[in-house]
Amino acid sequence: MLSRSVAGVLRACGPVLERAFGTKVGDYTVVDHKYDAIVVGAGGAGLRAAVGLSELGFKTACITKLFPTRSHTVAAQGGINAALGNMTEDNWRWHAYDTIKGSDWLGDQDAIQYMCREAPKAVIELENYGLPFSRTDDGKIYQRAFGGQSLDFGRGGQAYRCACAADRTGHAMLHTLYGQAMKHNIQFFVEYFAMDLIMDKEGACRGVTALCMEDGTVHRFQDLEFVQFHPTGIYGAGCLITEGSRGEGGILRNSEGERFMERYAPSAKDLASRDVVSRSMTMEIREGRGCGPEKDHIYLHLNHLPPAAIFAGVDVTKEPIPVIPTVHYNMGGVPTNYHGEVIKPQPGNPDAIVPGLMAAGEAACASVHGANRLGANSLLDIVVFGRACANRVGEILKPGTPLPPMPADAGDASLARLDALRNTKGNLRTAEIRRSMQRIMQNNAAVFRTQETLKEGCTLIDECEKTLADVK
Repeated sequence: MLSRSVAGVLRACGPVLERAFGTKVGDYTVVDHKYDAIVVGAGGAGLRAAVGLSELGFKTACITKLFPTRSHTVAAQGGINAALGNMTEDNWRWHAYDTIKGSDWLGDQDAIQYMCREAPKAVIELENYGLPFSRTDDGKIYQRAFGGQSLDFGRGGQAYRCACAADRTGHAMLHTLYGQAMKHNIQFFVEYFAMDLIMDKEGACRGVTALCMEDGTVHRFQDLEFVQFHPTGIYGAGCLITEGSRGEGGILRNSEGERFMERYAPSAKDLASRDVVSRSMTMEIREGRGCGPEKDHIYLHLNHLPPAAIFAGVDVTKEPIPVIPTVHYNMGGVPTNYHGEVIKPQPGNPDAIVPGLMAAGEAACASVHGANRLGANSLLDIVVFGRACANRVGEILKPGTPLPPMPADAGDASLARLDALRNTKGNLRTAEIRRSMQRIMQNNAAVFRTQETLKEGCTLIDECEKTLADVK
């Protein structure tokens, strides 16, 4: 995303791979590479961009800090939204309406239109790549109900729009895309940690610096606001129960056994959008109707469902699951247009872009999610906009385009920061600073925020940032 959460950052560069022997710069060995295009991150967005670039004939490198099939897209469970119409009549315009409404009307409607219109094509491409979608009895891609999804602009009842591969859609997607990457001979640099972008004096991106975590060599590759709380995090563990559990009929109940979502969202009930369900659960807990000895969580009931309706193979038919809203997804990120090009507004030109730089995935913000992302729109986001990045590079560049000269000081600032951190002699462990940041965010920027708590949080985060000067 950083693609799903690891983003695909693209940089259009020069011709084929040219790996020079390392040269010494101070205490570091620096190795230079040249490619047509560089992708940073091997999650769903990064892999889809890399595959698309390679299909168009670009010599492509993919830099990733962990093995591609361990990227966070692999953890996505529920599915990917697309108005395929396999279960009921559907229309991409209805999907766009739900996405705009779910964003609290803060999403970019041009980008949302593009994403929803391209969604069926993107899903069929994944099917052709080999993604093993679950099937209906007549062989079509199975689509389940998901929160915040409706028919006929909210007038037609619950939509069945979420295409899935059982409850491991992200796993199936990531492995499918990695297989396609192998087919197209993309060059992977695994366990390389991207440190910085290489920018020239005109503000164009010329490449990226990365640290090889195996041997410590530094590599220069020349080419290249809102937080969502998921309602059903497992209490005490933090990992998620997929929204598909509610899509298949799961019910949230408070300590009085009441299906309380009927009060907050009479029509959608337990399948209201995630922000609505999270706020409703928090209000129940705050008003003393939480479950357990501490009355600090809610029960998700699946025990009324037949075992065949439960995908994970876990017997939850005998007792409810304790759940609580859990930090899940960042809506903000690097601002982009719907082509994936990074935007840097200038006086008189609010749509000005950073030449040579693109972004897709959770790290990017084409603003299709606004203040709240609909479930199963994240896998759609990474596939549609990873694909859009590749297509845009194909429109503006040709494979083998000669490279402009590398800036004379390329990577110097990255090396200086790395060296300073490696040789610091402070008193605080990084884990201590991280825990402090976590406490501040949990106390001051959780499900409910006020001007006062956010203002206090900003002050505390500034103070926490200053402690970095004392890191070990």
